[in-house]
Amino acid sequence: MHTELLKIEIEGPIAVLTLNRPERRNALSLGLMRLLTERLHAIGQDLSVRAVILAAEGKVFSSGHDLSEMVARTVNEYREIFDACCDLMLKIQSVPQPVIAEVQGTATAAGCQLVAACDLAIASHNAQFATPGVKIGLFCTTPMVELSRAIGRKRALEMLLTGRAIDAQTAAAWGLVNDVVPATELRESTRRLAAQIASASPLTVSIGKQAYYAQIDLDQQKAYGYAKEVMTVNALAGDAQEGISAFLEKRAACWNGR
Repeated sequence: MHTELLKIEIEGPIAVLTLNRPERRNALSLGLMRLLTERLHAIGQDLSVRAVILAAEGKVFSSGHDLSEMVARTVNEYREIFDACCDLMLKIQSVPQPVIAEVQGTATAAGCQLVAACDLAIASHNAQFATPGVKIGLFCTTPMVELSRAIGRKRALEMLLTGRAIDAQTAAAWGLVNDVVPATELRESTRRLAAQIASASPLTVSIGKQAYYAQIDLDQQKAYGYAKEVMTVNALAGDAQEGISAFLEKRAACWNGR
């Protein structure tokens, strides 16, 4: 399925969403953000999809907000744009399937936020990441939310206050991306990771992803209290019983998603 702004392809159990505004450096217009949110919502309800890859056409992954939409707007129009941005980032983390960013080029401002919001990310060796809003008088405040959670306070503030770009290897060392690969291997690497995820019980993956985001900002005692209840419910599920039995019987598990 193709639209003007977004390519949507299904490769077996993997859905691939590709930003399709290369002539505008894949800027996140209001329309594109809303479309991405809608497509992710639909995918989240599709039990046949086990993993999602978020990719981009052209040399730039995403340059962030479409600045042509950011001039001489009313307060309500600005709120509409930033509401749509926040809704998109939250949707990425609320769908049951893990979302993997396939970063082939530069990701700046809200584009960097998009990478940070994804559950996993693999970058080409020539990718770069930056939050340069401070240089144009518009601090990257919403990107700050995801960035600080991905790489920590000091490194996030360094990026936010200087606007300086970091390379892919630094992004990996700081925890913004999981791996860096040659550009020629990027597509294969993201699909290999997605396929590995897709081989597990979709119910278990969904439970685990939801639990991760629910506990990550709790203090340790509350996190353990929450986690033990989730794990108890998980243990009662048919897929958990099947997986444990398959392991003990030295056979492949047969998942039914329940």
